[in-house]
Amino acid sequence: MIKTHHFRKIIILGGDLILLAISFFLTFFLRFFEFPSVTVLSLNVMPMVILYFVWVIIFFIAGLYEIEKFISFNDLRNRFLKTMLAVGIISVLVFYIVPIWGITPKIILLINLLLATGFLWLWRKFFFNNVVKSAKINVIFLGQSREVEEFAGFINSRPQLAYQVADIFDENKSKEIDIEKYVKKHNIEIIAISDDMKKDDGLISVFYNIIPLGVAIVNFSDFYESVTGKVPVSVIGKAWFLENLVEVNKREYENIKRIVDLAIAVIVGFVFLTLLPFIAFFIKITSRGDVFYRQKRTGKNGKVFNIIKFRSMISGAEKSGAEWAKKDDSRVTYFGKFLRRSRIDELPQVLNVIRGDLSFFGPRPERPEFVKELFLKLPHYKMRQLVKPGLSGWAQINFPYGASVEDAMEKLQYDLFYIKNRSLALDLSIALKTLKTIISHEGR
Repeated sequence: MIKTHHFRKIIILGGDLILLAISFFLTFFLRFFEFPSVTVLSLNVMPMVILYFVWVIIFFIAGLYEIEKFISFNDLRNRFLKTMLAVGIISVLVFYIVPIWGITPKIILLINLLLATGFLWLWRKFFFNNVVKSAKINVIFLGQSREVEEFAGFINSRPQLAYQVADIFDENKSKEIDIEKYVKKHNIEIIAISDDMKKDDGLISVFYNIIPLGVAIVNFSDFYESVTGKVPVSVIGKAWFLENLVEVNKREYENIKRIVDLAIAVIVGFVFLTLLPFIAFFIKITSRGDVFYRQKRTGKNGKVFNIIKFRSMISGAEKSGAEWAKKDDSRVTYFGKFLRRSRIDELPQVLNVIRGDLSFFGPRPERPEFVKELFLKLPHYKMRQLVKPGLSGWAQINFPYGASVEDAMEKLQYDLFYIKNRSLALDLSIALKTLKTIISHEGR
């Protein structure tokens, strides 16, 4: 697995923390023209540390630690400025509307915001220009297929990913050329091999001999996964699942996750009960029908259960039978559009979480009618049922809208990535990015 992008995030975060600390001390120096005393520091350190922690979470939600996803410098700059505007507003709210610590450092907060904005922007500008744009890791692919060619084109069209495809060798070319000489001449650092090429004993010997050159020999599917955050379903076989889905290693995680689900359910349940009378009132006065909508979904191990949502469509929306939801669906009521954009329509599913039908994080449960169709059309689709489905998932935050078999295929690739790599850290990432989706009204 290639860890380049994870390492970048750590470096950027480390730089942020150092610069925030510098801006903290420099703020008090500029305010009082002297190094802050112990008394001043003791009064302000804890509030500012908590505030900086909130800032870092906002940066993460905004994607400011995923530099490789910004196609252009202008794209990065615009996202950064919008994020810092949000950070400024939140900081003001924390210190003035909710004065938790009994202090209101008006000038201190203003100076700190200006310094932090300048430092953090210059840091990202430096990193983008001198690390992202200049870093080039040469890659060759052994094994030619449509998926390999499409992925190679994807990499070459995004220079910010830091990879550069030098060549693609099919089976004949890999035997005709001296791979060791090619690697030395073109400074190749990564060789991504398709599964069918690994069956050639001659090639395996070549790979063994070039390992001392510092070349990383990786599976194509692993490399694809590390760059895109999804599994290339069309190129993996049954052996992939035997090697990567070792469920006995996930037992402790699953037990902890259930405790976390119930803890979150208490908080979300309180919000649900608080909003219930108001939501029910507006649903009733804007359309005919029940407040709640129940629909059969397929869960873990194929178990069918009834999912509960606030009704957002007109009554009898599926009188002709099950059909894929469509973007800007005409069956959605006026108030239902608000419920869907805000994800409030999902709140009643906290009851499904408490009952154990759902988790807060996992592949979204599909309807039994569609599952039968997808079983026949999509390879390995049944593997989605290996884990408990969730209210939000890795597929939802990376591919927000899907209304066809083709879209289901795309989401399946993200779901398999989640099933293989699921952890509390990945669940936290999904939670924060789901929050971003809700705030920005994306994906519905």
